[in-house]
Amino acid sequence: MKKLNYSILVAMLALAAGCSKNDGVGGTASDATAATQKVNQQFAQELKLDDQQDFEDAKRGFIARPSGQIRAADGSVLIDFDSFKFVDGKAPPTVNPSLWRHAILDNQIGLFKVTDGIYQLRGFDIANITLIEGKTGWIVVDTLTCRETSAAAMAFARKYLGDKPVSAVIFSHSHADHFGGALGIISAKEAAERKVPIIAPIGFMEEATSENVLVGPAMGRRSTYQFGKDLPRSATGMVDNGLGEAVGYGTFGILQPTQIISKPTEEVMVDGVRIIFHNVPGAEAPAEMTFSIPDKKAYGGAENLAQTMHNLLPIRGAKVRDAQRWAEYMQQALDQTADTEVYFGQHNWPIWGHAHIAEFITKHRDVYQYTHDQTVRLINAGYTPREIADTVKLPESLSNYFGARGYYGDLRHNVKAVYQFYMGAYDGNPVNLNPLTPQDSAKHYVELAGGADKAVAAAQVAFDKGDYRWASQLLNDVVFAQPYNKGAKELLARTYDQMGYMSEAATWRNSYLTAANELRNGPPTKGINRANMLEFLAQTPTEEFLISMAASLNGPAADGKNLKINLELSDSKESFVLWIENSVLHYKKAAPDADANATLTLTKDIFIKMMAGTAGIKDTLLSDDLKVDGSRIDLLRFFTLFDKAPGTFAIVTK
Repeated sequence: MKKLNYSILVAMLALAAGCSKNDGVGGTASDATAATQKVNQQFAQELKLDDQQDFEDAKRGFIARPSGQIRAADGSVLIDFDSFKFVDGKAPPTVNPSLWRHAILDNQIGLFKVTDGIYQLRGFDIANITLIEGKTGWIVVDTLTCRETSAAAMAFARKYLGDKPVSAVIFSHSHADHFGGALGIISAKEAAERKVPIIAPIGFMEEATSENVLVGPAMGRRSTYQFGKDLPRSATGMVDNGLGEAVGYGTFGILQPTQIISKPTEEVMVDGVRIIFHNVPGAEAPAEMTFSIPDKKAYGGAENLAQTMHNLLPIRGAKVRDAQRWAEYMQQALDQTADTEVYFGQHNWPIWGHAHIAEFITKHRDVYQYTHDQTVRLINAGYTPREIADTVKLPESLSNYFGARGYYGDLRHNVKAVYQFYMGAYDGNPVNLNPLTPQDSAKHYVELAGGADKAVAAAQVAFDKGDYRWASQLLNDVVFAQPYNKGAKELLARTYDQMGYMSEAATWRNSYLTAANELRNGPPTKGINRANMLEFLAQTPTEEFLISMAASLNGPAADGKNLKINLELSDSKESFVLWIENSVLHYKKAAPDADANATLTLTKDIFIKMMAGTAGIKDTLLSDDLKVDGSRIDLLRFFTLFDKAPGTFAIVTK
């Protein structure tokens, strides 16, 4: 059997991890300036931060709190239960007091009783696991981000609730923090052998796999900003994530659903429990469902409802969301909860009492509707996205409601999302049809300012006045024009410190402070570990990888190259023909083409490892499960046309 030579192996590792130079300037986080403290004091004066209802709800039903750490197989710490112990008492000057209050609430972690037969595990990851007691075992709603955190959560629950088996798994929607830990709840083998129902909304697998494969490297890189992955847990670092505390960046998997909820409303008996599912696609997630448990007068809001304004467009990147549809779902939720006495979501803490639940849903409905309507009104008046973001303010009846304030989403970012949903990114001004690149534009502005020194001096004046938005724009131009300018980078880092300290949105705080950290210490040398995704990728349709390959083809390098490759996956019995035409990679599911330049035969397991950049010599050179027929040189030429995506690109320096 012919083996693949090493040069071809290297070319095929399209997603192999890469390294980036660390040219940071050093330094540490700065203290809060007088201007920053003044802004934070104003928040404290304008909001009723001592309102106790949320604190009572966040602690209600407490059974036990975990301690210690959750670690990965290599010993790295994924979750440290004590890392947020500092989040207590009065807000420090370096944290927005409204965000600090929210962080204290999210820091009420552990196992909680929601109502008879319903429990929640909070603080093991950014999301919650909800346990519903069935006739024969636990119905598990959502499974956290990774195997390690979900396994730890289930072990903790069984310690206090008894060693009952998993009798069903419900995936509320297609975002990774709600399904990635599935294999820590139950193995695929056990689920199949025991015929455990795996219930999900229509479109779940398609959306779950496509989002994480096609733009996974870029989204993963930007998620480290949104979630503050590399920030210290401290008063000058990450204090919360809005929807919960830290994200578990561990081993990522999924389970294939055995039962799809396809109707708008569908009643199902799940291990003896009557559950009414409600499909709500296209708002918070492309595939999502909420549900009612009538016999317990309980309602599960998935992630359409959380104790925060949500994102209409996450800053990590995603498909823009429909605010109008979201508001309509909230009206439906009001109708669906007419007899509800307890609400629980897959983030944050529950709410008890019908009146409180109705108020909660109503406020969320009107936040999204108001954001939508006022943005559209100003679009039609000729305002641009930035102008609208600085114009729209929520009425006092909405802005004073803590449960819908911008701890995860942010009103200014959301109005831009509404604009993009209807109008696209272009604001109508022809100057923005073909603008200069940020680097070229920065060089011209720095020259116009009279040089970098004068621009930095002007930025220092703005910084001293507390005009951080203007200071950051000036300094960003200097850094883009002169990436080696250490003085500009440090002052920009200090500016981002202050902007982070003032931010009410945890995601904005994390982004500003991560930017400051990278200005001082350089971008990361490693991207998200794709080896942790192999169990998830194994459930991903082969076509998704081929779509991703097409999107990584270097078009200019492929110009004039007409190559055809047969791809045969021996274990899954799949056969594809791949060809490059007009600098575009095409594919079709078909028998091998006799005119192909080469045929690559391998198992899907090896193919997935190659796509993830984790294939080693044993998987290729020494494997009897991989062979090449035809021109090895053409196969090499084919695979060298695909770019690697290590996910370590610079964001605040270029």
